[in-house]
Amino acid sequence: MNRFDVSVRGRGAVGQALALSLARLGLRVALGASAPPEGPDVRTFALGARSVALLQRLKVWDALVAAKPSAVTRVVDMRVFGDAGGALDFSAWQQGVRELAWIVDAAALERELASALRYAPHVTFTDAAEPAELVALCEGRDSREREALGIEVERFDYDQRAIAARLASDRPHQGVAWQWFRAPDVLALLPFGATDAQGGYGLVWSLPTARADALLAQDDGAFEQALNDASGGMAGRLSLASARVAWPLRLARAARWHGPGWVLLGDAAHVVHPLAGQGLNLGLADVDTLSGVLAEREAWRTLGDERLLARYARARAFPTFAMGGVTDGLMQLFSQPSAPLKELRNRGLTLVNHLPPLKRWLARLAMRG
Repeated sequence: MNRFDVSVRGRGAVGQALALSLARLGLRVALGASAPPEGPDVRTFALGARSVALLQRLKVWDALVAAKPSAVTRVVDMRVFGDAGGALDFSAWQQGVRELAWIVDAAALERELASALRYAPHVTFTDAAEPAELVALCEGRDSREREALGIEVERFDYDQRAIAARLASDRPHQGVAWQWFRAPDVLALLPFGATDAQGGYGLVWSLPTARADALLAQDDGAFEQALNDASGGMAGRLSLASARVAWPLRLARAARWHGPGWVLLGDAAHVVHPLAGQGLNLGLADVDTLSGVLAEREAWRTLGDERLLARYARARAFPTFAMGGVTDGLMQLFSQPSAPLKELRNRGLTLVNHLPPLKRWLARLAMRG
């Protein structure tokens, strides 16, 4: 008999959330290690309503809100710009909600998940690959165990890198997120700070690899000048408040997400472009779905039953495929420099801005996460 019901491989946000969620079902969970991130973690995540609801059930969200300073920031408006005058804006007030999304400190989220796990009675931390009825691979997009299983991955490398950093501004952010779609880069400023009166942002700047490398090689002053030129001063005068980190961008999807006794979640199963801020939302939705499938299984069915795990894979197939298609479509559309296409995409942004039903549908899609 196995000592554990589930062996979760990977201690990122997805792996930790899964371990907590399964422990709440009374399952015996082994939580394995994964390689720690290189350098400081300056990432910020945009989380939708479903992700927040999951973290609330796991008793993690309130700790993030109560942290001093708070590790979460409410987004009440989002302003999107094209590269030839197109514009689109979303408002929480127009949607009839308190916020469009929450911006969360990535390092704080993982710390609070780890803290909650220390009090979870059914979770054992281990550096070994413990055997169990079910092995859940949450190791990220370069999962070694997925590779060892021989799972093929359909992958497209964008030849781009995302640059992340924390920024200070001389203006209060007032809960407004900013985004610019231009050939060939996408610039996002995510409001971050304990109060709306603070001027801080999380930066996610996706650029062609050569341009990203050139910016990373610049000193802080030159980088800040390039950033302020790109944002046009709309979010105030921006300055670096942290180191800069970067990673290569790709679109990827595993050919199989489950088999007898194993299952993939998060970036081990699917990777999307960060332009829509949906990567972690997809991973946490995987956690929510798998936990529900396991909780509702028939009494005679084992945790590693392939037909049981197929229910999870079917439930997640369309949402992840659709989000991959949306992000890739936007990336391809705004990466083309041709003048007619530039005119068309900017007219499209403005048209959507004048179609309230379509705007509401797009906002609901993003908020659900």
